[in-house]
Amino acid sequence: VKSEWCEPSPSTINHPLSTVLRFAFPLDTGVEKIEYALMRFLYNILLLMAAIPVLTYFLLKMLITGKYRNSFIQKLGGRQENILARINKEGRRIWIHAVSVGEVTAAAPIVASLKVKRPDAQIIFSTSTETGQGMAQRLVKEVDAFIYFPLDIPFAVNKMLNLVRPDVFVLVETELWPNFLAAASKRGVSALMVNGRISPRSFSKYRRTGFFWRRILENVEAAGMISDIDASRIARMGMDAGKIRVLGNAKYDALAAMASPDLKEDIARRFNVRRDEKFLVAGSTHPGEEDIIIQVYRELLATYPELGLILVPRHIERTGDVIHLLQQEDLKDMITANQMNNGRSRRKEKVIVVDIIGELFKTYSLATVVYCGGSLVPKGGQNILEAAAWGKVIFYGPSMEDFSQEAMLLEEAGAGIRIHNARELSEGILQLLADPQDAKRRGERGQAVVLANRGAAERYAEMVNRYIG
Repeated sequence: VKSEWCEPSPSTINHPLSTVLRFAFPLDTGVEKIEYALMRFLYNILLLMAAIPVLTYFLLKMLITGKYRNSFIQKLGGRQENILARINKEGRRIWIHAVSVGEVTAAAPIVASLKVKRPDAQIIFSTSTETGQGMAQRLVKEVDAFIYFPLDIPFAVNKMLNLVRPDVFVLVETELWPNFLAAASKRGVSALMVNGRISPRSFSKYRRTGFFWRRILENVEAAGMISDIDASRIARMGMDAGKIRVLGNAKYDALAAMASPDLKEDIARRFNVRRDEKFLVAGSTHPGEEDIIIQVYRELLATYPELGLILVPRHIERTGDVIHLLQQEDLKDMITANQMNNGRSRRKEKVIVVDIIGELFKTYSLATVVYCGGSLVPKGGQNILEAAAWGKVIFYGPSMEDFSQEAMLLEEAGAGIRIHNARELSEGILQLLADPQDAKRRGERGQAVVLANRGAAERYAEMVNRYIG
């Protein structure tokens, strides 16, 4: 991975509010501070306006289902004292924040490498979601305390900063919370970005209020970005080019380490999968894609009647819709992961619907061939590296904007195949199933790509280490 300082970028786009303020205040001195203050004021007003419906939603969920009861109170700064009281009072403190499951995966090897470099430092790890928290507690072992990230409300932010007292704050990928970053900077906390990624959709939103984000990014000491494209985008958002470095994708390190035979054996045992069974695994599917997958699967059955299908919807709350689609197509011979977890044994069911969060990576190990979702619909794609780490050939649609570099690398290796419709997907899978040796060679080349791109976690750990003191 090329590691170099980015070149200076052009200034951010002019915003209508900037024009009004410069007309009202002809002198340049202090105008940007006024702009920033007004935007922060507007941001906090919008937060307060959103607070009532959001609080109502969470309270109802907590009362009816019990969900969010623990996490939401912690997001307001409650119930954190006892958790943080367990860690030592002395020593440098590093607060690492990973929003959810994907960011946790990237953070895990960085934390492991960082703990080797600085065993004396205490690491506090936060997530925004309960699923991310569960994954972090299973995956990230070198942590002194797990907490939830506060809502970006001043009183919650200040309370959590008082409790954690970090020397360094590390945000994984891109999670820019204006109040938190401003409060951290005011306290002298070095804020760093690791494994930084700016998707095309996020970038277009950031550019609309470019001058505001330029001021927010002043509170970030350094940004390690996945690729040159991500580095260019954050520079165009207004970050000082001298703070930006391209250090690669830590997910290569994480996935290469996680793809173990034990993990595959575990899920094969739980799903009662025989060694000779073949599956089309469709992962992270969105509305509009399951219809296509089911249509393609029915066509494949004409040639390969023993082929199984494992569907993993991106959002498990859509499981009922997916099951309904399968039943409509007379594919009633199915079982869900939850049913198996609750004691029902899979016998000869050919269709498995995975309705448990955090199972996708392991499920890819069972695949003969993979389709990765969010790509035949305009969602920017999903993480194709997870399947590549198991040595699988991956099909995906044209919408891969969020994973364009990964797609390019896998396509060069022959392990990534871009299709545009159901017909191309069906023909491509049939061709692959007809030549298992070719599929094996392609998959091995894709797996080699994952292994060859390891090392980013070490670079990010070294970056953080420089700011610990």
